[in-house]
Amino acid sequence: ACDVSVLMSNWERHFHQGDSLPGFVFEATGYGPVFEEQPVDTIYPEESPEAKITMSCRARANPPATYKWLLDSEEIDLDVQDSHYRLVGGNLVISNPIKSKHVGMYTCLASNNFGMIISRAASVQFGYLDLFSSEERESVYVKEGQGAVLLCAPPPHYPVELSFRWILNEFPTFIPLDKRRFVSQITGNLYISKVDSSDSGNYSCIASSPSISKSVFSNYIPLVPLAEHCEIHRIKKYPADLKVKFPDTTALVGQNITLECFALGNPVPEIRWKKLDGHLPPNHEVHMAGTHLHLYNVQTEDAGRYQCEAVNSKGKDYHSARVSVEAFPEWVEHITSIEKDLNSEYTMSCIASGKPKPHIRFLKNGKPFGKNEVRFNSLTFEDSGMYQCIAENHHGVIYANAELRVFACAPTFEHNPVKRVMAAKNGRVVIECRPKVAPKPTFTWSKDTELLSNSTRVFIWEDGSLEIFNVTKADEGRYTCFAENDRGKANSTGSLLVTDATKISFTPTNADINVGENALMHCAATHDSLLDITFIWSLEGQVIDLHKDSQHYERTPNESSNGTLLIKNAQLKHAGRYSCTAQTPVDNVTASADLVVRGAPGAPGGIRVMNKTDKSVTLQWSRGTDNHSPISKYNIQYRDSFSKVWKDATTSPANIEGNAETATVVDLFPWTEYEFRVIAINTLGTGEPSSPSPKDRTLDAFPVVAPSNVSGGGGTNGEVIIEWKPVEPQYYYGPNFGYIVAFKQHSRNDWRYVTVADADAKRYVHKDSSIPPTTEFQVKVKAFNSKGEGPYSTTATVLSAQDIPSEAPQSVGGKALSATAAVVWWMHIVQSSIDGYQVRFWRSQKEGEEGDRKVSVSNRDNHTRLEGLKPDSRYEVEVRGYNSAGYGPLSKIIQIHTKRAPPSTPLKVKMKLKGQSVYVYWDYVQPLANEAPVDSYKVLYRQEGHTPGILYNTNKNFIDLPRHSDGKYVVEVRAATEGGDGPVGQVVVAGKRYTPV
Repeated sequence: ACDVSVLMSNWERHFHQGDSLPGFVFEATGYGPVFEEQPVDTIYPEESPEAKITMSCRARANPPATYKWLLDSEEIDLDVQDSHYRLVGGNLVISNPIKSKHVGMYTCLASNNFGMIISRAASVQFGYLDLFSSEERESVYVKEGQGAVLLCAPPPHYPVELSFRWILNEFPTFIPLDKRRFVSQITGNLYISKVDSSDSGNYSCIASSPSISKSVFSNYIPLVPLAEHCEIHRIKKYPADLKVKFPDTTALVGQNITLECFALGNPVPEIRWKKLDGHLPPNHEVHMAGTHLHLYNVQTEDAGRYQCEAVNSKGKDYHSARVSVEAFPEWVEHITSIEKDLNSEYTMSCIASGKPKPHIRFLKNGKPFGKNEVRFNSLTFEDSGMYQCIAENHHGVIYANAELRVFACAPTFEHNPVKRVMAAKNGRVVIECRPKVAPKPTFTWSKDTELLSNSTRVFIWEDGSLEIFNVTKADEGRYTCFAENDRGKANSTGSLLVTDATKISFTPTNADINVGENALMHCAATHDSLLDITFIWSLEGQVIDLHKDSQHYERTPNESSNGTLLIKNAQLKHAGRYSCTAQTPVDNVTASADLVVRGAPGAPGGIRVMNKTDKSVTLQWSRGTDNHSPISKYNIQYRDSFSKVWKDATTSPANIEGNAETATVVDLFPWTEYEFRVIAINTLGTGEPSSPSPKDRTLDAFPVVAPSNVSGGGGTNGEVIIEWKPVEPQYYYGPNFGYIVAFKQHSRNDWRYVTVADADAKRYVHKDSSIPPTTEFQVKVKAFNSKGEGPYSTTATVLSAQDIPSEAPQSVGGKALSATAAVVWWMHIVQSSIDGYQVRFWRSQKEGEEGDRKVSVSNRDNHTRLEGLKPDSRYEVEVRGYNSAGYGPLSKIIQIHTKRAPPSTPLKVKMKLKGQSVYVYWDYVQPLANEAPVDSYKVLYRQEGHTPGILYNTNKNFIDLPRHSDGKYVVEVRAATEGGDGPVGQVVVAGKRYTPV
């Protein structure tokens, strides 16, 4: 029997992971603690209704483990009177937690008579989110078109992570986030890039702590957009101005991070992202209308300098910051459970990756035990125990656990006897001898009754295994291994069976095909009839999965000694060295051949711009693979910043030969950002395009396109309005694009020139109070940029503003039509330049002009109807003319008194059938004191489902109506008054032959 020190545990790659018992365990000697559950960082809400904290700790052990806990490296006394601590199993329960006493780092120790292990440290912190300050928030006044920032100013809180939303006027009307509005999840501030009138209201910031499930609301912040009152005022435009800028950021490998950028400006800026030292990672996404750049599963190569660019028609703004990528510790090599011989040498070592580089330290039974590695020159029983290797940097800590068992015993083959093995003729064989033994024994071997010794064909390894080279039939027999040390000796016998060697009888041959064709790789082998044979095919050393890639590979025919491979519809990726391996349980043999697949060329590489002008660029590239068919020519494509579609480029030379590595692209637009790609072509087809070249801009040039649709007119007194259709951006041809407006009175020769430095401008207003109304002007417009000026547009004729109407309408009159409607009329103004009339009216009972309403009519009309009036009310009405220059003087005010309202009492209508007629009757309506008297009754007789009918009028409270033969009819009765008709009463009459459905 073996002498074994006290040991055993479960070894975890990471401290928090469980595992099964080690494979070396074969005696029921028990084992040391193995963590199944460990404490985790805990945030206890200060307002929690559950007045306790539970820190978990559970270990598997035999005998069962006992537990201790440390707070900030000091042992917690669980027996002290009135203690807040108690132990439930291995868990530590803190009752009625107190912030001043119980915040800190907690560690669990689990031990039994085999040793001790220590858990990772876990923190306890108290979470809170205070209320916002109760101070009233000041109103924010912003001109329409300008940007606004509403400060959230979150209250004191822990932990630091909060999420933010904003509400408008009342909960739960949340502010929708788009290109114009943005909420920073770092500061909580609300940003509006361009304020308009719809933004008016009261705003409140909601701060939420996901850790403690609590949200608080700020006091309302009134936002007041200030509108310009001048009717011709145009909201001023502002260049993009970045207000939210992401800081230098450190991410961990595998982590997800979000970078924020947002800009104010009018027009609303567009946000673009780029990586200054390379391409944006493939694992990126842009969300929230471009304001968020998400990087998922960050890797080391994602580190670098990132830039956000805010762009609108008035300008650009840039910001860049560095993203650094570091890493949590991760094991490259770590300790594992092992049995070692008494007095042997052994080294424990751990290697961990991470950034910064982790520090390595060891524990034995929970106590410090060296750094980096532990070396034993001569193991003793006392070296047995439970070891922990710890790797740590400032991002975290990982644990690897193992048990070292030191033992000594006489050899025994009980669990691993020498086995029966087979070998092929002329091959080699190894017969293993692996007894359980310590210290290391001496080994001898015998075949049948013959003792074996090392020779040119036979060799006994240091670990006891027997190796035989160039095996023959004579080597068959029984082989015995003898092991002996200072504690005893033992032996075990196995046997060797020699089979015929496997040989390739039909080897594959080289093949040469085109893409899409088939190829046959022959392979056959002879083998020992007692053994099964399989064929394995590999391409460039990688085994081919015939089932997974059955679209291109097939074994045919499927005979036991034939492994021929059919390659179907071959593609370029299928070219290479194919190896056929014929394999039996005893040996294997391999033969190889090459397959050449000819196809379209590969993609050219290294596309770059060498020289450029305003309309051309010279490209250079490196040849891609020709895939065994010479490249005959190249095709160049481009795409610009105005289109995402690749187009064929015009080149010089027009036909680019296959041996070329440079060409010039012509007929490009000046000052335009382009990408280029090159495609190689041979007789077998067109290859894949190259990767796009880095974006590059052609040089600037004079504008050549003039603004179109030049026109104008209108405005107020003394104004000349000139309008045009702006030039499309692709025709700017250079930076600092704008317009030069030229104009002169038709009767004069001297032109006046005005510069409009706005590429999006489409009108100019010239003001001069001395200009007579409707004066004829000649106008023309041309474009300019930093390079110079372009051609003028065609000359157009426009008129200066009309004169404001100087006369007020005369003979204004009106009368009430009913309780809710009236009609107003007037005489036309003689002045010719009248576009229409405005009628303004209001109730006389109202003070001032509150609640006034306006109706506009064309210059062809001299009357209008006023609707929606109040019954029995006095209205005041005035009329004035207007044109594009403004409103003329007001007429005299007239008054109109609406009629009293019709009776509100509904009619109760009844009927009696009288042969060929129907007698319909109702009670007389008695109007109230403020209602109009009844003049008569209106009776509408119509077929059900139809609007038209016959209308009767009567002063009586009854009427005889003819009875129809078919269908159903409806009789509707209303009281008619000067103020209108009262509510309807109705009755349904069935025809003489009507049958209900």
